[in-house]
Amino acid sequence: MRRGLAVLAALGVLAGGYAALDAADLAPGLLTTRPAPPPPPTETPATRTLPVVAQPSAPASAGMPLPSLAGDARAATPAGVRTALAGVLRLPALDDAALVVRDGQSGDVLYEQDADTPRIPASTTKILSALAVGDAFAADATLTTRTVQGAAPDEVVLVAGGDSLLAPGRGDPTAVAGHAGLGDLADETAAALRREGRTSVTLSVDTTYARGPLVAPTWATSFRPEGITGAVAMLGRSDQRATGGRIGPADPVASTRDRFATLLRDRGLTVSVSATPAPATPASAVSLGAVESAPVRDQLALALTESDNALTEILARQAASRSGVDTGGADGFARTGAWVVSRVAALGLGTGGVTLSDASGLSRQNRVTARLLTDVLVLGYDGRHPVLRTALDGLPVGGLSGTLAGRFDTPTTKDAAGRARAKTGTLTGANALAGSVVDDDGRLIVFSGLVADAGTNDARSALDRFVAAVAACGCR
Repeated sequence: MRRGLAVLAALGVLAGGYAALDAADLAPGLLTTRPAPPPPPTETPATRTLPVVAQPSAPASAGMPLPSLAGDARAATPAGVRTALAGVLRLPALDDAALVVRDGQSGDVLYEQDADTPRIPASTTKILSALAVGDAFAADATLTTRTVQGAAPDEVVLVAGGDSLLAPGRGDPTAVAGHAGLGDLADETAAALRREGRTSVTLSVDTTYARGPLVAPTWATSFRPEGITGAVAMLGRSDQRATGGRIGPADPVASTRDRFATLLRDRGLTVSVSATPAPATPASAVSLGAVESAPVRDQLALALTESDNALTEILARQAASRSGVDTGGADGFARTGAWVVSRVAALGLGTGGVTLSDASGLSRQNRVTARLLTDVLVLGYDGRHPVLRTALDGLPVGGLSGTLAGRFDTPTTKDAAGRARAKTGTLTGANALAGSVVDDDGRLIVFSGLVADAGTNDARSALDRFVAAVAACGCR
């Protein structure tokens, strides 16, 4: 009964309409398969249908402990979890895997295998980045895009402020992507110019905020033309995101600038566009207009739901830059990745052997431990980090949303459908899954799995069965 009461909460994650593939699933390399082995004789395929179970929403205030879903639910035990996993662990795809299962409320380790060996995390890297970004931004922080008067009265400067999700027209206050609108900014700017009697202006862009390269040197050159990621820029449009295989613009800043110029012309102004970047905007600059993005916490949740590589990098670069890191050189991605690791370590989590060359997980040079992924998840669910907590609410739900919409739909995995939230990760020869699931006793369990040297489909199936076994065991 208590699990059934959470159905509406689980369905609520669909309200934003998020649905996407893990961007790294699209490349590099083809999916590899081999015939799936039959279930071991000790494993009984699930035949019952369980109600959808959501995880608890964020506590009302920071610092509150995460409540038990079942109130008096008894915690799972290591012996119970080992018994539940016995058959799954014999799957060939898990021969070379790092696996961790922990109680999501106490943090107690219930099962671990190769937990401290650094491995390629692929897109599960975003979980670490969410913690670092969430720790750097205030809980209600937003990103401002504004216009100011330039050095001369007839010069208008569009100041990039980190919002890559600007609507091409009017903003939608109920949306995350498209929350702030270029149309609204054009209204304010045109009105301010008319008050000053200006009808002809030159438009340029100040891109000095969180400066850095558009792509990482450790990424495959095919990533952008194949829609795996967009360019990492501090100004961009919601209708041009590189998600779901859609290819983003070569220069998001120029595309946004040109759209804004068109909107000003539509409002009766004569506008010429300067391709020369504007100098850093002085504090004394006269403001013409400004629009605010959706909260950073909601942008992080969107990045996790849709596995948006560019959006993750954009938010992480801003957080690193605001923390004093110079991200402007050719090694800007590596500097941001190193900052993520240092920020995670500063929160008291073990980062031995962990190294990041980017914040999104597209780099094959990244190394993370399965234990650290669960450390971050336990920390996120304890309620003391509200931005991370909201971001974790954006993790895809098994069988329902995001990169897990098409998973947990077989007899041996459906026990976790609607009950697991997790971040996927896929690069050739490296597959990962990290998140949380509610078990049959109503207890929150966190898990991580990093698999090497297995076919992609086999690895996914094995990881899904791993999570389903934990969900269904009632491992007391």
